[in-house]
Amino acid sequence: QVQLVESGGGWVRPGDSLRVSCAASGTTFRGYTVAWFRQAPGKEREFVGAIKWNGGSTYVADFVKGRFTISKDSAGNTVVLQMNSLRPDDTGAYYCAADSRIIRSSWSNAEQYDYWGQGTQVTVSS
Repeated sequence: QVQLVESGGGWVRPGDSLRVSCAASGTTFRGYTVAWFRQAPGKEREFVGAIKWNGGSTYVADFVKGRFTISKDSAGNTVVLQMNSLRPDDTGAYYCAADSRIIRSSWSNAEQYDYWGQGTQVTVSS
């Protein structure tokens, strides 16, 4: 059974940085695509970005490009979402998701992911 656990959320001020992680148990991430989604109160869940573990190819959504990066920590079997220059509209619950069969053109489609974490809250406020 694959389980994903997010960590590292919290409260920060606008302009600050925050690093959230997604750890897997029951599997290694080898062969998986791992994505980050977020959901703000009253809004739909949106795709933030993803990484293909094998090869390390990444993609982040335009609205976070230049501020957020996704990387992998092979030793820790962890995917990291580094968030810089945070803004109040970055506030929300951040979820990681993983799938071993998803193709790149479907990375932003939440329904294509088999495994989800429970989320970690990120609040950006002064």
